[in-house]
Amino acid sequence: MKVLVTGHKGFIGQNLCKAIREEGWELTTFDIIDNPTMRPKDLDFTDVDCVMHLGAISSTTETDVRKIMDQNLSWSIELYEECRNQDIHMQFSSSASVYGNNKSERILSENDICYPSSYYALSKYMFEQYALKRPQSRSVLQIFRYFNVYGPHEEHKGSQASPYTQFAKQAKEKGVIKVFKGSEKFRRDFVHVDTVITAHMQGLKKIDEFSGGIYNVGSGISRSFLDVAKDIALLYNVKIEEIPFPDNLKEHYQFYTQANIKKLDSIVSVYG
Repeated sequence: MKVLVTGHKGFIGQNLCKAIREEGWELTTFDIIDNPTMRPKDLDFTDVDCVMHLGAISSTTETDVRKIMDQNLSWSIELYEECRNQDIHMQFSSSASVYGNNKSERILSENDICYPSSYYALSKYMFEQYALKRPQSRSVLQIFRYFNVYGPHEEHKGSQASPYTQFAKQAKEKGVIKVFKGSEKFRRDFVHVDTVITAHMQGLKKIDEFSGGIYNVGSGISRSFLDVAKDIALLYNVKIEEIPFPDNLKEHYQFYTQANIKKLDSIVSVYG
């Protein structure tokens, strides 16, 4: 098995590449950080069985629309067409942010109507719609909508890192955890990166059982930011302090996410 991973230097990419090496598969990588002018047609697809496309601008607060639409949408479409033309399987990392602000606190299913509220989410959703309307004939496209992923190797993400990582960093460095006012009302489906990696690896191993399409990758459980802060505070024996909610986050902030994971779990069994 030969796999090409894009975005291998990122948080999930580092974890995925480790799992691929441990599996004994042949691995080739690409990151646009190293080659900003390279397009998908310039990549070497020789003997590649699957492209795991994780590379993207992942910041939900990025405002450079042209940059997002080029790197997240146009680049992904070009890559998909290469896979489509060469009958290469493709896994695409999408995001639960495509669902938008879920103020009704419903459990989110793959067939729900989406309301992307950031340029990042819109770019992911637009690729999904493009690819689903141009299906591959002899290969499979798996679209994984990640919920709130946390785990090793996300420290470099700074303010975009998960609350687990941010709260632990604050506890160790500052001796206090700062949460936004009203954090008991903000609930998310937090999923460990190991579950995401299992979805990717088992998705490829069981490629013949997949019909392709969209799969939620979450825990199926919703927890408040305050609950997470309390867990970390107890672990490090520190206090929790409330701070005002930032104005720049109000427009794009998701107040509630909880994944329906029945579709993925029926095939992959990410929780054993």
